[in-house]
Amino acid sequence: MQSAYDVIIRPVVSERSYELMEQGKYTFEVAKKAPKEEIAEAVEKLFNVHVVKVNTINVRGKAKRVRYQVGMTRSWKKAIVTLAPGEQIEIFATQQQADAE
Repeated sequence: MQSAYDVIIRPVVSERSYELMEQGKYTFEVAKKAPKEEIAEAVEKLFNVHVVKVNTINVRGKAKRVRYQVGMTRSWKKAIVTLAPGEQIEIFATQQQADAE
């Protein structure tokens, strides 16, 4: 079992993730080897919320080119966490309210 800070790496900030927040779903980049149970426990511990469901996606690296050199971006694991109805993560809620004003 890893620490909650080792499981949750960072929140994913994109237009799609902000649209999902209206449905009570939050998106995070997580450790590649973290199972869904550990992800749920880490989110509950860090943000004091109740997790209903966790969906995970392995995001493959894309081929990128810099001048003559061809390489790949890193691959990573994304988790979409669904919270109990009526709950929200405060860090994101303050950001949403600031954007609305």
